[in-house]
Amino acid sequence: MATAAAGAAHRSWSMKRVVAASSAGTAFEWYDFFIFGSLATTIQKVFFAGLDPTAGLIAALGLFAAGFAFRPLGAIIFGVIGDRLGRKGAFLMTVSLMGGATFAIGMLPTYQAAGILSPALLIFLRILQGIALGGEYGGAAIYVAEHAPNDRRGAATAWIQISASIGLIAGLLVILATRTAVGEEAFLSWGWRIPFLVSLVLLIVSLWLRVKLSESPAFAKLKEQGEVCKTPLRESFARWDNLKRVLVAFFGIMCAQGAVWYCAYFYVQVFLGRSLQVPEATVNALVLAMAIVSAPLYIFFGWLSDRVGRKPVMIGGMLLALAAYYPGFRGIASAANPAQVEAQRATPVTVHTNLSTCSIQFDPAGTRQFRNACDVARSVLASTGISYLSRPSVDGGTIVAVGDQRLQVAGGEGLGAAALKAHKEEVGTRIKAALAAEGYPAKPDLKRMNLPQVFAWMTLFTIAATALYGPQAAALVEMFPTRIRYTAMSLPYHVGTGWVGGFLPVTSFALVAITGNIYASLWYPIFFTALSVVVAFFFLKETRGKPLEEV
Repeated sequence: MATAAAGAAHRSWSMKRVVAASSAGTAFEWYDFFIFGSLATTIQKVFFAGLDPTAGLIAALGLFAAGFAFRPLGAIIFGVIGDRLGRKGAFLMTVSLMGGATFAIGMLPTYQAAGILSPALLIFLRILQGIALGGEYGGAAIYVAEHAPNDRRGAATAWIQISASIGLIAGLLVILATRTAVGEEAFLSWGWRIPFLVSLVLLIVSLWLRVKLSESPAFAKLKEQGEVCKTPLRESFARWDNLKRVLVAFFGIMCAQGAVWYCAYFYVQVFLGRSLQVPEATVNALVLAMAIVSAPLYIFFGWLSDRVGRKPVMIGGMLLALAAYYPGFRGIASAANPAQVEAQRATPVTVHTNLSTCSIQFDPAGTRQFRNACDVARSVLASTGISYLSRPSVDGGTIVAVGDQRLQVAGGEGLGAAALKAHKEEVGTRIKAALAAEGYPAKPDLKRMNLPQVFAWMTLFTIAATALYGPQAAALVEMFPTRIRYTAMSLPYHVGTGWVGGFLPVTSFALVAITGNIYASLWYPIFFTALSVVVAFFFLKETRGKPLEEV
């Protein structure tokens, strides 16, 4: 009896250590990755100072997306390492690479000091971050799942899911504390480096925790039996039975994951800050509160999936997000900046121009200069966050109409970069003056801002995101056999979150610039969420409680 009790205590302690070390390391990697997204506006000013505000923000968001773009490459590299050499070694490498790249970002020279070299180095380090995170999530989720009891796998792996919120909370707390301590001017000058440099301390702690772990029992057994897969890429993607599982995982789960989660946690920041002019510190505080509320929900929905199944919980989250997108963002706008919503309703803005000359203002690299009169007018309006209508002009010229005011806008053809930027600033000044004269607020009225209502809508999106994400690790692990689990699971996960999710902020903001409608940004998440609902309903199998050795 005593021996049995001691064994149970040891297993309980071991499971806690497995969960703690895996979750802490993953939270650190998310911290590193998310501070970049939370500082998008600051990154724009520090590293893309040579661009106009709209192009600079799109470039900063594009760079945020670039890190995600390389996550599938990391999934392949570290997936093969994890399936051939072991789970532990793979995620020791990922945490080291992420920590080193993030610390180096904090040491980079600014655009003012080094010119084009500054964003070039930033792009390189961002790519390294993406590769590192591409190998992290699969390793941590699999490691915990391969230790967990079959009937509690959802709740156990939910701790890996919660690590995303913990990383986001930690990043926002460090950013807010630094901003408060040094002030906005000093933060923009040098204080933005502190959140990146802090990662060195977190790296040391994460490595210390993970070095103490042993290999997962499922992989150790596979190795002992001599059945370790020597060609995980070929076995994962060249065999139809495995490839079919990869495709269902991607289209049935991960497309919605990328759309719902990154809309709820990241595009909402762009929407509040850029479209509604809410102060950045207020946006950070709202997202921080949302992340805190979300933390226990991951555990709850993971636990619930152990009781009722992975499939109904995840599809429920997708359907809730679909129902909430349009009313939620409209509700956020009405609560955060009611004066702007009222002004838009009473006095809409119209751009009269030669529509055939207008460009599609989608430029993730931030290298194009939109010079003709239509593009100048539309890019200036997009940078203010004001919706507008486009109409053909009678004489081919470009006029911005705000109520009774009609502003003639000239193109910037033939101007140098500095002169073009000055021209756009002059047009922007005139447009803002016209907007102010017609009742458009320069910034939200704090007395009329209904932050509890904003937070209520954000919480609804949080519930949708956590219902989908909480059971997700268990569902993905249960889809693939141990031989190829790291590789086969990691790639669809990181293509979904990396490409669908990572490109959501820049694509959604570009849709606003293209259409002139601040709600056009929602087309992107609606499409991918709806796609996953259909695929999951018809093709996703229920795997709750399934022994991993039977997969």
